[in-house]
Amino acid sequence: MNKASMHRAVKCLVLFCIGAVVYALVEILWRGYTHWTMAVLGGLLFLLIGGINNWIPWDMPLCLQAIIGSLLVTGAELIAGVVLNIWLGLGIWDYSGMPFNVLGQICPQFTAAWAGLSIVAIVLDDYIRYWLFGERKPKYKLF
Repeated sequence: MNKASMHRAVKCLVLFCIGAVVYALVEILWRGYTHWTMAVLGGLLFLLIGGINNWIPWDMPLCLQAIIGSLLVTGAELIAGVVLNIWLGLGIWDYSGMPFNVLGQICPQFTAAWAGLSIVAIVLDDYIRYWLFGERKPKYKLF
């Protein structure tokens, strides 16, 4: 493995671990508990959400990035929920009591919450990349 590949792998591992820990802590603060699969999902989502402004131009408004992030989280939550809760029967979460839920795995109320958390994830990812990996200093346009 060459030096550039090793640097990318370390960066992804660091960002994944930070996302996993933060996502699990947010869930523990919100619900009082979590499941290890949520840390894995959180790490993956942190990489995806953090990558939004790496794949799409930096001048994209933060609000639009947050909407994309919330759709990524909602889609991942649906897929994870179908696999973990429905197919495997783990019962990690159940939104069936919420209005307009889909299969008890996603609902619009949490999609809106994911938009706010996506903003936090985007800014945190950008500053971690700046502080630890010497990437471009973040600057944002809200709308």
